[in-house]
This record gives sequence, C-alpha cells and structure tokens, in this order.
Amino acid sequence: MSKPLKATVNCDMGEGFSLYTIGDDEGLMKTIHLANVACGFHASDFSVMNKTVALAKSNNVLVGAHPSLPDLQGFGRREMAIEPDELESCFIYQIGALDGFLKRYGLPMNHIKPHGSVYGQTARSIDLARAVVGVTKIFKSSAASPQGVAFMGLAGTAHQQAAEELGVPFIAEWFADLDYNDEGKLLITKKHDPVPIEVVRKRVANLLKLHKVSTVGGKLLDIGANVVEVSICCHSDTPGAVEIAKAVKALVDESNKEAGYV
Repeated sequence: MSKPLKATVNCDMGEGFSLYTIGDDEGLMKTIHLANVACGFHASDFSVMNKTVALAKSNNVLVGAHPSLPDLQGFGRREMAIEPDELESCFIYQIGALDGFLKRYGLPMNHIKPHGSVYGQTARSIDLARAVVGVTKIFKSSAASPQGVAFMGLAGTAHQQAAEELGVPFIAEWFADLDYNDEGKLLITKKHDPVPIEVVRKRVANLLKLHKVSTVGGKLLDIGANVVEVSICCHSDTPGAVEIAKAVKALVDESNKEAGYV
C-alpha cells in the first residue's frame, strides 16, 4: 500500500465585508495550517484584510492570497467571460493589496489560490491558468520559500499543467466539504450545504490512506499523478465549518504523525 499523503488544512478566510461577517475566522484560524485571504473582489475590504492577516500571524498560520473575479454581489461564484491578460491584471491588483498588509505584519506570502468560479475556469483553460500561475513570479520577493510563491489548485487539471510548465511550486488541493462528480470534476456551488462529520471523516480517510477522491456516485478516483502532498480545504461559509475543520485537522495530524512527516 502507498504511504499516506502528507497533508495540511487550509481555509478561505476574511470573507466578511464592512460590518458583515461570514464564518468564524477566530475559531477556524486555530484549526488550520494555511489561510487563503480574500482580496476584495468577492469579499473583504481594507479593514477586514488587515484584521485577518493580524489574526493569522497571532496563530502562526501561513497566508496565501485568494483573488476572485470582480463579483461582490455574486460572491465570486458566477462565471465571467475574461481574457488571460485581463485576468492577470485582475489578480495582480488584488494580490498587491494583500502583499501590503503582509509586509505590515512582517509575513511572507505562501501561495495564491483562485476563488470560486475563476478556480473552475482556470482549471479548465490552460491559457487562463498560465496567466494566473505566472502572477506568482511577480511576488517572488515576498515568498515564504526560496522556490517562490506556490500556486494552489486542482491536481490533474490546467492548474498543475501550468505550474509545471512555468516552474512554479504546486500545492494540490482537495475539498472536504464539496462534492466531486464521477468524472472527478469539483462541483462548485454558490451556497454550501451542510455535510455530516462522518461523511467528511470517511472522505478524508480515503484521500490520505488510499490517495482516492470520493464521488457523489460512490466511486473512488485517483487524486492524480505526481501528487505526494495535499492541502485539504474547509470553507468558512459551510455550516458547521469549525467542527469540520477540527475533525479534518485531527485526522491530518494523526496521519502525518503515523507516516513520520512530523
């Protein structure tokens, strides 16, 4: 049997706006390794971003940028026709804002992860993927690693292909609280439904121990070639997010320890 996948837990954070709050960021930040911080186009503003970066620092959580299509009304979960050069500029604009707050708190930039619909669009289109993956190189001086800012995305898609072509570190991501169809496609929803904890635990066990993705039809699909490490996402706006993240982190920490990763 293959060695268990090395894993981390990540969460999309700072997705409130003004006086409005989405998710329990303070509770979640204690249960994750990586925070994907919203950059203003689907959620967040300058005050929320500042608070979120400060919260990550106080919990020793690595920070990545979570840029979106410009769609506050739709929370970035509606697709948009956009050219690669436009999307590149869209990402540079947002990530530059986060980079300023990271510098304020003396933190590096760990990774970039697209949000919502643009995550799916860039997974399918190699031209869009190359545009956004290439943005990581612009922020290399802010990177947490000498290899540069990593790109987080779906294994076996244009995300991984573009990262390999451009020599950008790639973090394969899997979602604990979203479904995959029988072809392995992630089913991105505008509003996330509750997921029973036991279902999450079973999915995570299949992923870590078997390197398999559970589908809505009951199939187990390979996560992808050349994947030895994965980051598991728990969304802050999924009902019961803190409990889900705690359960996932407990499984991840146990698996990493048993495999000798820590």
